[in-house]
Amino acid sequence: MSQEKTATGAVAKAAGFICFLAVMFILFRYTSLRQWIEPQRLRELVEGFGAWSPLVFVLIYAVGVCLFLPATLFTGIGAVLFGTMYGFIYNEIGALLGASAAFYIGRYLGRDFAASLIGDRLKSYDDRIAANGFTTTLYLRLLFFPFTPLNFGMGLTRVTFRDYFFGTLFGIIAGGFVLTFFFATLAEVWASGDWRQLLGWKTLFSLALFGGSFMIPKVVKKLRSEG
Repeated sequence: MSQEKTATGAVAKAAGFICFLAVMFILFRYTSLRQWIEPQRLRELVEGFGAWSPLVFVLIYAVGVCLFLPATLFTGIGAVLFGTMYGFIYNEIGALLGASAAFYIGRYLGRDFAASLIGDRLKSYDDRIAANGFTTTLYLRLLFFPFTPLNFGMGLTRVTFRDYFFGTLFGIIAGGFVLTFFFATLAEVWASGDWRQLLGWKTLFSLALFGGSFMIPKVVKKLRSEG
């Protein structure tokens, strides 16, 4: 009887998880809430809080990630509002909070159901992922695997939160800095009105960093094979 209750509970949680994703998609795709995720509207909202704007931005970033909104949207807004250095710091904090919350949502609502579907063959993969949780998370982050799906997806595995958190922390530093620097540079050019600056060293350097960031997974893979 207890097993039946456990199975029923797992299905109910999974159904709740699917409903949660469906509701978020409908709300931000087909209702007036869609206006609130427009970059200009979000920027005005955050700026309106004055000295509290960094905290408000971090919370909005975290909530947005949990609602399956694109993390790149918030990274760009953070860069425009706070510049490269502070923008990078606030972007990282917001991304980590959102990733952590999404992981726990996936773990609580979907893990039991996912485990019930895992056969012997899939269980071996799940065990391997769990045994190498930090490395797996780090590598997928460096590969620029879609941020939000990975947050929820890792929650469905046996990976510990500690491995997931630190894999995410170190995995998003390079990409987060590159994107923040790039968006902040574009914002400076836009504000100055001098489009010749698009050929300046900052823009070219940010593009070089962005291109070079795609080489990081290859470097990591090579170091792992040599180690």
